Amino acid sequence: MKLSKLRLLSGAVLLACACMAQAEIRLSDPLPLAPEVTVGKLPNGLTYYIKKNARPAQKVELRLVVKAGSILEDDDQQGLAHFTEHMAFNGSTHFKRNELISYLQSIGVKFGADLNAYTSFDETVYVLPIPTNKKENLEKGFLVLEDWAHGLKFNPADINSERGIVLEEARLGKGASDRMNKVLYPKLLNGSRYAERMPIGKESVLKTFKPEAIKRFYKDWYRPDLMAVMVVGDVEPKQAEKLIRQHFGKLKNPAKPRPRLYAEVPQRSQTEALVITDKEAPDDSVFIRYPIRAAQEPVTIADYRRQMIENLYGQMLSARMQELTQQANPPFIQGGSSMGKLVRGYESFSAYALLGKGGVQPAVDALVLEDERARRFGFSQDELDRARKDMLRNYERAYSERDKSDSAGFVAEYSRNFLEQEAVPGIANELLYAQELLPQVTLQEINETVAKVIPDQQKKLVVFMGAEPKPGASVPTQQQLLDAVAKAEQQKVEPRTEKVLASKLMDGPPAGGGIVSEKLNSAIGVTELTLGNGVRVLLKPTDFKNDQVLMGSTRFGGQSLFGDADIYNARYASAVVGSMGLKDLAPLDLQKVLAGKTVNVGASLGELSEGFGGSASSADVEAMLQLVYLYFNDVRKDAGLYQSFIGKQQDLAKNSMAQPEAVFYDAIQHAMFGDNPRVDGVPRAADFDKVGLDRSLDIFRQRFSSARGMTFIFAGSFELDKIKPLIASYLGTLPVGDVPHAYRDVGMRPVTGVVKKEIYMGSEPKSTISITFNGDVAYSDEQKLTLQALGEVLNLKVIEVLREKMSMIYGGGFETSMGQHPYGHYSVALNLPTGPENVDKVIAAAFAEINKMKTDGPSAADLEKVKLNWITRQQKSLRENRYWMSQLMGSVTQGRDPAHILRYEQRVRAITPQAVKLAAQRYLDMHNYVQVVMYPERKNVAAK
Repeated sequence: MKLSKLRLLSGAVLLACACMAQAEIRLSDPLPLAPEVTVGKLPNGLTYYIKKNARPAQKVELRLVVKAGSILEDDDQQGLAHFTEHMAFNGSTHFKRNELISYLQSIGVKFGADLNAYTSFDETVYVLPIPTNKKENLEKGFLVLEDWAHGLKFNPADINSERGIVLEEARLGKGASDRMNKVLYPKLLNGSRYAERMPIGKESVLKTFKPEAIKRFYKDWYRPDLMAVMVVGDVEPKQAEKLIRQHFGKLKNPAKPRPRLYAEVPQRSQTEALVITDKEAPDDSVFIRYPIRAAQEPVTIADYRRQMIENLYGQMLSARMQELTQQANPPFIQGGSSMGKLVRGYESFSAYALLGKGGVQPAVDALVLEDERARRFGFSQDELDRARKDMLRNYERAYSERDKSDSAGFVAEYSRNFLEQEAVPGIANELLYAQELLPQVTLQEINETVAKVIPDQQKKLVVFMGAEPKPGASVPTQQQLLDAVAKAEQQKVEPRTEKVLASKLMDGPPAGGGIVSEKLNSAIGVTELTLGNGVRVLLKPTDFKNDQVLMGSTRFGGQSLFGDADIYNARYASAVVGSMGLKDLAPLDLQKVLAGKTVNVGASLGELSEGFGGSASSADVEAMLQLVYLYFNDVRKDAGLYQSFIGKQQDLAKNSMAQPEAVFYDAIQHAMFGDNPRVDGVPRAADFDKVGLDRSLDIFRQRFSSARGMTFIFAGSFELDKIKPLIASYLGTLPVGDVPHAYRDVGMRPVTGVVKKEIYMGSEPKSTISITFNGDVAYSDEQKLTLQALGEVLNLKVIEVLREKMSMIYGGGFETSMGQHPYGHYSVALNLPTGPENVDKVIAAAFAEINKMKTDGPSAADLEKVKLNWITRQQKSLRENRYWMSQLMGSVTQGRDPAHILRYEQRVRAITPQAVKLAAQRYLDMHNYVQVVMYPERKNVAAK
């Protein structure tokens, strides 16, 4: 497990850690294989990984991982590695075209969300989660994997049908990034074959290839010596191994296999610059790529220690770069330097900055200066101590969650082991290495390593990527880029000074708080407290995670309580406050004080409500409560950081309307709500001229100077007896002055009738269709659930008809929503990307499916697929803290009994085809919808 892959975790080490192997760690020893995973190889060379894992229950994650991607394609096969992946769902030995997807949906596996696959340069990975509540499901799942491995049919008619779908996927990827990357990659990869083998391929090949070409790819590269099967989940390992041998032992390798070679990336021979512009680019950036070198995955414990050191200095350098953005006039919006992977087997040191109004020179100056400062003077002991604390906490909490980790995370790790030889020593061993090795890493060793790793005026590629200049403006030339870097390299470099900070947020808990009532909802295990100041608290202790506590709070009010003239101040008030910090601590100072802790808290001022969201490890709940207390009592005013925030937001927004997708979204919002000043459209740079420091801070304080009417919710791994005194101290002493805690209905309503609008934006032959049905409704949970079912069964038809039958879309579909605040309302939104020439056909087909639903309703089989998927997902969700947090929050805002969560399956099973049919008639009113279609710029559109 790479340190960079570790989640940001922390927590006290369990006592069990002391019982781990205490043998002396010898750096020369090879890294072991985690004892909890079984790795084997069949006689034909196929590798397998098996791990029994109970989370989620009654589910197994299956993977077929093939070391074959686009890099292996012959010239007449460009795009066919990816096309092969598509054909895995279009007919095989045991499943006819579309039968596979239909069968998997019938056992609760959703296409796209659950069942999926991807193709990259060097691999293709098939993802198949299988519910194990029935024995035959697992056996059928292995049959699916076997078919993918050697049973694809490649029927010519099915190939021709799939061409349109793959071409639509290719169309989705077109745009500014695609155009710019086609210029960048040949230089970035130094002319390597990788730049010539993008996974999506060439349209000319996709349109015209013969079936023999894709069959040849499949025959050459889908072979057992290049495959791995992974089985992780609620299954007995012996059973899994038996099924692997049964289904894959018979696979044979070709008599004369083509050698599986990996592409090389040549060394850069000279320093170069590249300037790439596009009129639809959303922002400007500069990028410096230093020499490429071979990447070394750790093999020994010494290698693992080296990787720890790399992660330590990477973390410290990242913190320094982030600190540069906390200036009134920062040199860039965001930026950083790091050693990172390029492609398989190669890495390089690079520096990157998203440019602000200062442009290239200040950004390059800052990047080069900070890299050189670290190279020449190294880091401080305080920086190393903080980084070491954070890293050790990551390991500790990862270890504490070892039996509560989802199977999908393990298969991802095993996939990297198979494809890239990433070590898998297991978290128990990794924690032992961290405990023993991290304290031995000295500041001198870190600084000596940094001095060697950070480049010193070596050959490089300097790249500017950005928007085409507006009249009167300009972008740098290639020579100006090189001159900017050369000038930056001549800067005077001095050691960095470290600011002395407090060691803790607060001296101790405030006195005077108390709990005046307590009651238990035994049906759902939730304890409700009323504090002395009237604040309400809901507590849901769980064992879903061993070291996770989530917090949320809510109260009605929000932006609705402020007039139209104040809408921008209200909308950005919480973001402005968050950018300035608490007490006398700027945001990065807070991070330093909280080093070694896992805790985050943020305030939010929404349209109708306000509140907090946060999370912490079990040991850091008090720090989380302290942050909440300080938000109420000691927010910070900092004119410099306010100006930094406003400037960065303006820079980010300046080119927003150059992007077709942004213009499209904005057009939809204004088509539905007109020019209402409260429409939350795409931010413009001028919007932030309306955000004032004093007024936004005043609005925040108006809403967060009092906790009256607020309900707090906690869910996670805490003990009631330990958390209650902390809650009484910190939340029970919050101020509760008189503030309104009801929202105001500002009267914003969508248009009625049929509204149609066309916009013309973008240079690529792309269109997107948006059709939205809105209206009033007498809200009920049952109606909301039925409306969701309507959207899901319609999505089955979108896949079946518009994608698989007509081949006119790759993705898209219906989304539904229903709410009761500020009035009962619903929305059914259909979004379908397609080709401009197919817009009318796609709309007609979508309306035809809507009319069929209104006339006939869904089939019982389709509705059962939706219901089974929902029930399967909810069974998993019931063991997740975030789900309980969401449901308890909903019970507060909707004023309902939180125990309704236990009746979910009953409510789902009660939905009938007739109810869905009536919902279609009620909510899909063909006399009341908004239709917005985006076409490319008029010069690129044939006359309709």
